[in-house]
Amino acid sequence: MRWNQPELTCSNKTDTSSKYSYIDFVQKPVEIYVFIDPLCPECWSLEPYLKKLHVEYGRFFTLQPILSGHLNTLNRDIFDKPRRLKEIWEKTSSRTGMPCNGDIWIDNPISSPWIASLAIKAAELQGKKAGKTFLRKVQESAFLKKQDISDESVLLECAKNARLDIREFQDDLYSQSAKKAFQSDLKLTQEMEVDYIPTIVFFNQKTEEQGIKISGLYPYDIYVQVLKQILQREPVPSCKPPLKQFVRYYQVVGTKEVSVVYDWGAAKTERELKKLKLQQTIEKIPVKHGTFWKYIASE
Repeated sequence: MRWNQPELTCSNKTDTSSKYSYIDFVQKPVEIYVFIDPLCPECWSLEPYLKKLHVEYGRFFTLQPILSGHLNTLNRDIFDKPRRLKEIWEKTSSRTGMPCNGDIWIDNPISSPWIASLAIKAAELQGKKAGKTFLRKVQESAFLKKQDISDESVLLECAKNARLDIREFQDDLYSQSAKKAFQSDLKLTQEMEVDYIPTIVFFNQKTEEQGIKISGLYPYDIYVQVLKQILQREPVPSCKPPLKQFVRYYQVVGTKEVSVVYDWGAAKTERELKKLKLQQTIEKIPVKHGTFWKYIASE
């Protein structure tokens, strides 16, 4: 990200005696695997915490989404129960504050969810950042726009919004490379005995100790505690960027995401976002059970 994250600008005296050197921050000692499914509402609800973790401690870790395939395999029969899926999405949205429009399962049901997973692996062939951006666009299409993310035209639109090389993406979509990458994720899910999504596994690449696994959705402080434990130190959180810069970086953000990242209450969050709207920096995207905002200013 473009805002200042190096510990040198945000540290205090109690943090300078660490055994880690500057090169450790460049190499990022921690690796985080996030086991998800693009159609899992709890995985979608994890997004605010991942953003906040990235903003505050991103200089310490790299994050790798792993497609578990759980909704494709373990719970395949649930796709024959659209009203049950709608209920799950609506309850998750109400509980977590991240909008999930469950009407998709009634109005525009997703017939082949595995295609979306394959598409995400195809996008990753253009780089990890490209894969993460594409994953987010796929989630937005499903949870906010009620679009069938197994439809190739929808996936191509996601690829366009993620600024991928469209021709390369089309070539990779059903390629052996994408299939092998997806199979590799499924194998890793099995090897790490991940039986619930979302699951996050923290590894310290500087030690030979086992990783720490967290299954399910927890308060943000729990993830910070685990990061500190795996680092074996007390890291200082980075300074948060101005809200305009945050929205510009992510392009589309939810009110819930802003509230979590900046530790603002509902009223202050709405007030700060409306300021940017009045400046014609962002536009409001009304969605069921909440609000999202899109960056529109050109610079």
